[in-house]
Amino acid sequence: MKLEKEFTGITEHLLAFREEVKDAKKVTFIGMPGVCSPFAELFSYVVRDKEAVFITGTDIKTARKIEMTPQGMQFGESTDPSSAVVAILGGLAMPKSNIDPEDVNELIENVITDNGKLMGLCYMDVFREEGWHEVLDFDCIINATLNGFVLRK
Repeated sequence: MKLEKEFTGITEHLLAFREEVKDAKKVTFIGMPGVCSPFAELFSYVVRDKEAVFITGTDIKTARKIEMTPQGMQFGESTDPSSAVVAILGGLAMPKSNIDPEDVNELIENVITDNGKLMGLCYMDVFREEGWHEVLDFDCIINATLNGFVLRK
């Protein structure tokens, strides 16, 4: 994979994602509950004109619509997860998740439609750090690095 663009901040991360899926009608996110689910809601907000789905871990039966509500993006009813764009969230690759990338590959095969796009959305370069980029055939990885600090009186 080659470096195509650099950016800073979460807004630019979201905009890079929106640009990458601009021609899609539907995006299916796959990630961990608690860690990835808020990010799926956040990323789906910037493409709220598209259908969005979230699958928890590698359990296809957990596929839920992500819908706009007065409180923001929320998970709704069960739905068909099949999609031309599948976005794997970085929390899956974190060692504590105990998820095997081969199991994720199997799930992707059951979700992604012909000629679909496989994306990675992550922070701190977790897909490359954990070697997932060598197992999953990503078309695109959008990574951001978070830098933080705490100020105290």
